[in-house]
Amino acid sequence: MGNIADFIKSIPEAFNSPAITITLTVLTLFLLFYYTLSILKRNNARNLILIFTLFILVTGIIFILLGKDKGYGWIYFFIPLFFIIAVIIMFATEIKRDIWDTSAKKPNEIKHIEKGTGNNNANVCIDEIIKALQNMSKNDVGAIIILASSMLPKAILDSGVAIDADISSALIESIFFPKTPLHDGAMIINGTRIQSAGCFLPLSQELNIPKDLGTRHRAGIGITETINVTSLIVSEETGIISIAQGGKIKRYADSEMLRQTLKEFYWQDLIGQNK
Repeated sequence: MGNIADFIKSIPEAFNSPAITITLTVLTLFLLFYYTLSILKRNNARNLILIFTLFILVTGIIFILLGKDKGYGWIYFFIPLFFIIAVIIMFATEIKRDIWDTSAKKPNEIKHIEKGTGNNNANVCIDEIIKALQNMSKNDVGAIIILASSMLPKAILDSGVAIDADISSALIESIFFPKTPLHDGAMIINGTRIQSAGCFLPLSQELNIPKDLGTRHRAGIGITETINVTSLIVSEETGIISIAQGGKIKRYADSEMLRQTLKEFYWQDLIGQNK
């Protein structure tokens, strides 16, 4: 341990110039920040937390050893700490999204949902969903449908009622018909099946959402902020259809916009059908 401490103490002696020391410090922080961005692009907050923990321990120990003889080594310990706090504040949504994903059900905990089986193939699903959305829009029936390509967190699924049924416009419209038990919650579509309905979603806390958008729209936006899903929302007041993805919402969605969004969701199934 003594040899390691002596080696660390010898490092600043090799760089007597303050400019070199500052340059290396800035470069190190820049590289760490760049790597942090690349991790967050892959929504991998668990690796980010691990890296931060190791970073603050290693740099904290090194800085304390370098500055302990001068009496201000503890100051350097707060440099990585402040950096970590800043990144957590800046990327709170990405970190929250990955934390949500860690609580998702594992595949072996729920029934596997087959895709592209029977007569309920991707094209049929697309047509049925669009038909249901347009019918509900004409009749000013509020609805929120979540397109999930993977399993959602257990807390969300357990808040609703398991359906596990083929996708059909009649079933979708009946579930969202006013005064029915499940009409106020969200419908979860996973693959070519309606997985559950009546689910409660986290509301968006963004302040720049238009005031005329109510709880249903905030829920549709909020789920896309934390999980990689798409929300299809029908306004009960205006009949306007909206699409929410990545925390952003597009209003006045027509049939072409809906079809393009659904094709992106079912792209794997569509490729399989065309082979």
